[in-house]
Amino acid sequence: MVEISKAIKQSQFKDSFFKAYINLIFTANYFRDAFNSVFQKYGITGQHYNVLRIIKGKHPEKTTPGKIKEVMLDKGADLTRLMDKLERYGWIERQICPDNRRLILVGITPAGIEITENIDEEITLLSGDLRCLEDQEYKQLSELLDKMRG
Repeated sequence: MVEISKAIKQSQFKDSFFKAYINLIFTANYFRDAFNSVFQKYGITGQHYNVLRIIKGKHPEKTTPGKIKEVMLDKGADLTRLMDKLERYGWIERQICPDNRRLILVGITPAGIEITENIDEEITLLSGDLRCLEDQEYKQLSELLDKMRG
């Protein structure tokens, strides 16, 4: 374990809040970088994977871009661009709602389900190497992060 102050070569922080904040960003980027190797094999980013998982979670029902955007981890991402690529890969399909022509419905294809499950397996294997806490500690960490967001 490398303490944050050693990892970023900074010995002083304004206060404990800023030290935790920097540690949170550093750790989030550490995990993002670790999982990027899996996503790169499939020609996608973590944002694409997040969209795939959301759509797969609604399967067999279809969902709308607005509902996807509500639950995306990175709400600043360009959802249309992300879905364009997933559709080009044949992993999702978009169609106009027959009852409301202004509404787009998004569903996952069999190929999209298969790819998502393959990526899930690889992430599960990789995450085994990253696990270093007990289950109760992960629960506590999650609760503390929830508390930080208010």
